[in-house]
Amino acid sequence: MQLRYNYRLDPSPGQVAALSRALGCARVVFNDGLRLRQDARVAGLAYVCDGELSRRILTEAKRTPKRAWLGEVSAVVLQQALADLNTAYRNFFSSLSGKRKGRKVSPPRFRSRKDNRQAIRFTKNARFTVTAGRKLRLPKIGDVAVRWSRDLPAEPSSVSVIRDAAGRYFASFVVRTADEPWAAVEAEVGIDLGLAHFAILSDGTKVTSPTFLRRAHRKLRRLQKDLCRKKKGSGNRRKAVVRVARVHAQVADARRDWQHKLSTAIIRENQAVYVEDLCVTGLGRTRLARSVHDAGWSQFVGMLEYKAARYGRTFAKVDRFFPSSQVCSACGVKDGPKPLDVRAWSCPACGIVHDREVNAARNIQTEGRRVAAGQAETVHARGVRVRPAPVPASRRETGTRQKLTPTAA
Repeated sequence: MQLRYNYRLDPSPGQVAALSRALGCARVVFNDGLRLRQDARVAGLAYVCDGELSRRILTEAKRTPKRAWLGEVSAVVLQQALADLNTAYRNFFSSLSGKRKGRKVSPPRFRSRKDNRQAIRFTKNARFTVTAGRKLRLPKIGDVAVRWSRDLPAEPSSVSVIRDAAGRYFASFVVRTADEPWAAVEAEVGIDLGLAHFAILSDGTKVTSPTFLRRAHRKLRRLQKDLCRKKKGSGNRRKAVVRVARVHAQVADARRDWQHKLSTAIIRENQAVYVEDLCVTGLGRTRLARSVHDAGWSQFVGMLEYKAARYGRTFAKVDRFFPSSQVCSACGVKDGPKPLDVRAWSCPACGIVHDREVNAARNIQTEGRRVAAGQAETVHARGVRVRPAPVPASRRETGTRQKLTPTAA
């Protein structure tokens, strides 16, 4: 399994300038390659292949006065920028042909120096190393100080240097690790996700939602009002943008840390974990959008999924159309839909009084067993059981974006 380990960087002022130069060169190379392919398409020419693109955008461009400054940064950074462009095009073509499942993917877009998140990637060919003094040595940048929160479990295959909207720098190492199965336990759990309570477990446990964004709402409101008063393009406006971004970064960091702790505890205490496959995108378009995005359900479910695969636990998603709130978890009688203000109800068949959320979690657990059993029985053409697909490391810097479908007015 490939995992990412992120660490905060503390570059010096000279290294900040070198990193900004590398980020700018990678952005220019990406945009030049995208423009070349778009111009070829408009002119009715053949699609520019990867090798031809690299030759024209990198090899020949460096010999011209207009792009001679591309030689000031590592060549691997520029090559990886073109690799990201090629990956974005492949994802787009696979989405058009139907090979890529899920929502449709839009063609790659131009990168902007005003993007909130920018990244460059160094592979083994760049010969990046961690020095004896525990610093990250990057070509044409130098030895950058790293805040090591823990040791890397193995030799990294690549490292991405990321600058976020708050101006912070991070090193994201891709490490291939072996599975580390924990000792088997007998417990299993179904999880119903909500807003008032973030998670309701089938054993009756209710985890209160921390609402990190709402806690910071007053401060964000003040900072955003201050931002609106600044003149566009001024230095004070850039400083105000950073102040707002820092608060959002603190909220995201706190939410991520809390979800990591909760997901690890659930995986450690249960042999099987079952959750509902929520349509977060659709819920994010309702009047509860702020609360839905503040909860961060998708991020939490992703943590449960990869941790279950890593530590030898069973994980399954229940279909989002499964009527978990309409079925009695004791006798199985379907009582029909109920308004959201009904938090408790009694079964007309057996007379048991149910807590709406706990009953839904128990039904998710029961249905999850059936789904997991069906997944375990999946075999390929030779009759051998197919193992669950490995969870790949995130590749957010590839430039691929999902196509937004317009909603009906």
